[in-house]
Amino acid sequence: MLAKRIIPCLDVKDGTTVKGINFVNFKNAGDPVELGKKYSQDGADELVFLDITASHEGRKTFVDLVTRIAENISIPFTVGGGINDVSDVDKLLNAGADKISINSAALRNPNLIDNIAKNFGNQVCVTAIDARWYNEEWICYINGGRIPTERKLIEWAYEAQERGAGEILFTSMDHDGVKTGFACEALAMLNDKLSIPIIASGGAGDYSHFYDVFTTGKADAALAASIFHFNEIPIDKLKVYLNERNINVRI
Repeated sequence: MLAKRIIPCLDVKDGTTVKGINFVNFKNAGDPVELGKKYSQDGADELVFLDITASHEGRKTFVDLVTRIAENISIPFTVGGGINDVSDVDKLLNAGADKISINSAALRNPNLIDNIAKNFGNQVCVTAIDARWYNEEWICYINGGRIPTERKLIEWAYEAQERGAGEILFTSMDHDGVKTGFACEALAMLNDKLSIPIIASGGAGDYSHFYDVFTTGKADAALAASIFHFNEIPIDKLKVYLNERNINVRI
């Protein structure tokens, strides 16, 4: 059985790590290069960097910042934000990224998933999905959670898988930053429908939430931000907690 992964996330705005609640009300969380270095040393399994305003502002991800982070870490590195074609992917992989996360661009142009998988391999393509529970269903959003689409979580995640996505990174906008636990019911549905790994995002606030997301939620990885940035839950202690409860993690 594959080990469950613990993944800190750097939400970057104007070159600084920030963290909000329900995708708004951001506050400064520190220097992304220093945070990345710390997480790599602290035993994180991977690191995710999301340039959270790139798509909304119609610009590319800050490649120089990606390079500086990559030079300071020794764990797999996923980068997202403002990626619209395979040339963007090529630049970020050359800058030190191991995987690419696409969200808005994939919903606007699903063929982008096929093209990335074809050119670089399925393992490079992470399809991120931001969704909110509305009218008894999960609705997908674009532009950093600003604009709702007509796509539904489960059917879009399945299409992304069939097009060549190697992983799904699902963020519940309702749970984001609230620290009351992950959207375990939706995550379990995704796991039952898909055959690729599911990364859970949105809601971590307590050690028990990680146990719940790996058991009830059936997630393959759990991503969190503020609880790691502000040292509310140290990664090494979290892994000991999970290991003691028979969750397979890398210690």
